[in-house]
Amino acid sequence: MQQADCNLLRAAPFDLNDGVAYQCWREEKLSSRANSVSDLLVCFAQLEPSETEIERLKICLQQNNAVLYQLSDGVVGDKAFVRQLGLSLGLSRLDGNLCADNDAITALQVRKPGAVQGEYIPYSNKGLNWHTDGYYNPLSRQIRAIVMHCVQPAAEGGENFLMDHELLYLQLRDLNPAYIEALMRPDAMTIPANVQKGVCLRAEQSGPVFSILASGHLHMRYSARLRHVIWAHDALTQAAEAALRRLMSEQNDALLRFRLQAGQGIICNNVLHGRSSFQNSEQQQRLLYRARYYDRAIEMSAV
Repeated sequence: MQQADCNLLRAAPFDLNDGVAYQCWREEKLSSRANSVSDLLVCFAQLEPSETEIERLKICLQQNNAVLYQLSDGVVGDKAFVRQLGLSLGLSRLDGNLCADNDAITALQVRKPGAVQGEYIPYSNKGLNWHTDGYYNPLSRQIRAIVMHCVQPAAEGGENFLMDHELLYLQLRDLNPAYIEALMRPDAMTIPANVQKGVCLRAEQSGPVFSILASGHLHMRYSARLRHVIWAHDALTQAAEAALRRLMSEQNDALLRFRLQAGQGIICNNVLHGRSSFQNSEQQQRLLYRARYYDRAIEMSAV
């Protein structure tokens, strides 16, 4: 397909009734995708990234919805760095969730039993299955981007894995477009209310797995948890959910694995991600800073 034709057809790549636009988008997506973790890495010469480095971040985000960065040797970075990095990519509306710190940037570390955060898996050393952040949020407060910065890795384990949700959409649509239709229904996935000691901290939330933002970009909300997730009971949604699980396997070449080191981080448009279990030591306690945003990194039209 000629490039000029593709430019005309990019307006509706996620419209199930527009197969030509989808095929054009599909071709571009597969030709520009990262094939390894090294394809996603941008190294900063100084703590404050240069205009050239910011531009490299933007290009990688546009192509893969995710980018990894590495600070210069010996530089670790702090919350102020995380906030400024987000601002440089158009991220300003932080999600002040239940477990966030007062500045709305969360220190992810193992919390003692009894602490509010200690009730949730991200604040333990347990593994985290495939998910997108904020899948339990109301649709008006969906998480569209994340910055996650490593201050110190665990002594052992704590490997991250991710998959561009657009590639998963592509694979699922190629299997059966009806699966996409089912997962775009407003009742496709429901998260029960969060009730602690008789107090409702969050109401039940229903919504689609795949949806289209006003900018034309694809958004995904998902959790692979077997408990506390209710899928629509119709046969097609059940089959689509099973197909999703099969695609998120070790054999999928869209799956990328890495272990963040001190001074490294990831910026993403809330792609699918997870984490293996880990072990701390007295000398080495895992600490990451996580900023979650209602904005999408590099927000511009998908056309």
